[in-house]
Amino acid sequence: MEPLRSVEGRAIPFGRKNVDTDLIIPARWLKTVSREGMGQGAFETVRADDPANVFDQPEFARAPILIAGDNFGCGSSREHAAWALLDMGVTCVIAPSFSDIFSGNAFKNGILTVALPQEAIDRLMEVAQDHEIDVDL
Repeated sequence: MEPLRSVEGRAIPFGRKNVDTDLIIPARWLKTVSREGMGQGAFETVRADDPANVFDQPEFARAPILIAGDNFGCGSSREHAAWALLDMGVTCVIAPSFSDIFSGNAFKNGILTVALPQEAIDRLMEVAQDHEIDVDL
């Protein structure tokens, strides 16, 4: 795996708090050990419940950055959550806080987690609507 030195591109302005790994990738997708195709199941419930969700908007397709709310990745320890994010193109998640287990799984799979204060998240959510974001390491 190549070291991640910078990430730039569109950011998905999701912003939801307390996103557990079951919301990231539902349990029915855990029957496979293949990482390919997992992105199709990523945020499946959100996509089904809200036809106007950010994940299905063309401008955010394959966006490498996800902006989320506090306590992202809570719940079970499923590594499939990191696999699903990677398969949908996400290599960086920015949120006020993360579950420890999710952070570890993200790191092992090459996803950068960046914890920022809520005020910074709010500003990034605004900027992400219309502009690319650059995360330089």
